[in-house]
Amino acid sequence: MVAGAGRSPVVLNQIGALVGERIAAHPSRPTVLRHEDGRPPWDIPDGVEVLLTRPLIGWDAAPAARPAGWGRGLRWIQSASTGMDVYPPWLLDGAPLVTCARGVSAVPIAEYVLAAVLAFEKRLDAVRLRGPEDWRRETLGGLSGRRLGLAGFGAIGRTVAERARAFGLSVGAVRRSGWTGSGVETRPEVEPFDRLEDLIAVSDHLVLALPLTDATRGVVGADLLARAKPGLHLVNVARGALVDQEALLAAIEAGRIAGATLDVTEPEPLPAGHPFYRHPAIRLTPHLSWSAPDVEPRLAERILANLDAYARGAPLRDVVNVQAGY
Repeated sequence: MVAGAGRSPVVLNQIGALVGERIAAHPSRPTVLRHEDGRPPWDIPDGVEVLLTRPLIGWDAAPAARPAGWGRGLRWIQSASTGMDVYPPWLLDGAPLVTCARGVSAVPIAEYVLAAVLAFEKRLDAVRLRGPEDWRRETLGGLSGRRLGLAGFGAIGRTVAERARAFGLSVGAVRRSGWTGSGVETRPEVEPFDRLEDLIAVSDHLVLALPLTDATRGVVGADLLARAKPGLHLVNVARGALVDQEALLAAIEAGRIAGATLDVTEPEPLPAGHPFYRHPAIRLTPHLSWSAPDVEPRLAERILANLDAYARGAPLRDVVNVQAGY
């Protein structure tokens, strides 16, 4: 159960205008404060008990130590992101209840993944005609019978799997927490793997959909890439720091990895002149796989559902596991 039942909460909205308008109309009649431009996101006015926050508003500049008075009066923090690595550790350490936007962007991310896989197999850039001198017959690749590996089988991984199977791809997946225990959702059309090393060895496309934690940082390194099936296409829609970028470049140059589609890098953006920008086997996009016209309304609906529960003193959805970090 959570605190807040029967009261009109004071909410600090750092997410955006649409969410603010929807929250303000909630039957609990909350007082919604707008985040002031230039104010650090951790500088919370007195009396705020609900914080709606998101990445890319200054959390990367947060102090290493918890600011004096941080969290005083806060009862619930709702993040607009799924990953919690964008926030300082002290936000979770001894913090009030924290919830995330797990699955809100799963559909557009899955669509991005399938678009990346299709573009790689069909080589749309390579066969594009720029004049009659480019006219030639070539054999394009296909998806039917190819294997797509999922490193991570949460909301994003499951949504990718549904769409991949419709294209005739066979799908294998690794879950960080394993395939046994309560709450584990398995699907007969997805082959479970216990080790990422085994999955990468048989995958034509490997999709990274893992949270960034101390355990997963740099998980795609030289040793793992050396075990990859020759011709592997790597797709990263999670966090750039999952990948040792120098090792990835070396594996591509050596011909072990055929290509990579990277929506995320470390850092973001990469500095000018970085070899990823011009490498013909690497497709970079600016961390937008999550985006779609309905994402913000879907996020607002998710927050409203949690606000309903908060107002009743009922359990909230998508509570972050502080020990796991996601």
